[in-house]
Amino acid sequence: MSNIVAIVGRPNVGKSTFFNRLIQRREAIVDAVSGVTRDRHYGKTDWNGREFSLIDTGGYVVGSDDIFEAEIDKQVELAIDEADAIIFMVDVESGVTGMDEDVAQLLRKVKKPVFLVVNKVDNGKRAEDAVEFYSLGLGDYYTIASINGSGTGDLLDALVEALPEPKEDEREEILPRFAVVGRPNAGKSSFINALIGEDRYIVTNIAGTTRDAIDTKYNRFGFEFNLVDTAGIRKKSKVKEDLEFYSVMRSVRAIEHSDVCLLVVDANRGFDGQVQNIFWLAERNRKGIVILVNKWDLVEKDHKSTVQFEKYIKEQIAPFTDVPIVFISALTKQRIYKAIETAVEVYNNRAKRIKTSELNETLLPIIESYPPPAYKGKFVKIKYIMQLPTPQPQFAFFCNLPQYVRDPYKRYLENKLREIYDFKGVPVSVYMRKK
Repeated sequence: MSNIVAIVGRPNVGKSTFFNRLIQRREAIVDAVSGVTRDRHYGKTDWNGREFSLIDTGGYVVGSDDIFEAEIDKQVELAIDEADAIIFMVDVESGVTGMDEDVAQLLRKVKKPVFLVVNKVDNGKRAEDAVEFYSLGLGDYYTIASINGSGTGDLLDALVEALPEPKEDEREEILPRFAVVGRPNAGKSSFINALIGEDRYIVTNIAGTTRDAIDTKYNRFGFEFNLVDTAGIRKKSKVKEDLEFYSVMRSVRAIEHSDVCLLVVDANRGFDGQVQNIFWLAERNRKGIVILVNKWDLVEKDHKSTVQFEKYIKEQIAPFTDVPIVFISALTKQRIYKAIETAVEVYNNRAKRIKTSELNETLLPIIESYPPPAYKGKFVKIKYIMQLPTPQPQFAFFCNLPQYVRDPYKRYLENKLREIYDFKGVPVSVYMRKK
């Protein structure tokens, strides 16, 4: 599991600039979560081969100083609780402020690594001014300039060294993890309650009842896996309270560390923009995906309704349309076991390994009959294919001129792989490599 690092501090010290600089190394997780309120962000980055998730906790813009400080304290406490390490950012231009002292007081009690970072230090004079931050009682500090990246290397070296080592065998048993995700009030908890046959989770018609990602071990009808109920992911403009922000963050983390995402869609609301954001978040994280259209019993339908709704969803998720769609009702338990069977199939597809000899025997003749189009007068010859040893299907095609293979031909190869080997519900990556 990747570690979480929280950037805390009062507003306008340069937290977001620093966050953006790090996230540029990798694509931010999803539009829906990047900037969950006006200036909060959640993203992923890596340094020296160590990957970690980053939260920009942001600051509030509230009238009274007293409310301001109380809100900042509350947010810092939540960040401390969730994160594995904390970056406390201060501003050399304004020096030590009362609010910095309040945050420092909280951080001095913490038993997690805390890095005091003095920002906007872009010359020798400012480096001398930074000495006053020793008064915060947090020990040594790091001087950086978020705007141009100066000093960030030393900080990140120390940060990744202090992060707990990822424990791959942390799971007592290697069970598949299925995350039940979707927007609030789509029926995620009702689906799990129907599946396990007991009211394990509180279900109300108030959106946002579930606050945390909760694991349930499922062992019935020959299936065994961990089922994770997640808090709903809402549109960034709708997320107001801190508690809900961290619920969203935990949902994102649940998606990152799942094998298959069961995306629950409210049939009455349709496959709207927010549901699409969750879908693409799972796809970018290369997870298996099953779309469950819930509350299907409440929809007025005829013999064409299912086909039309399926077509509508596939238009929204193109070009990744090879995704199973199951129409369910958590209330009447209609097709809920079909949903689980499908999720297990997708999990098996994701774990599928194909022998190199079989890949070459099957695909090379197909490639020979339809080779990559010539580009700039150069002819590309694909000589060899192998599946990479990764948790999800990734294939390397070795050729003489990998740079001249365009995206449409890569999609053609992906479609052939799907057609022959059945990777339904699983993102497939195709890489061209120099032979």
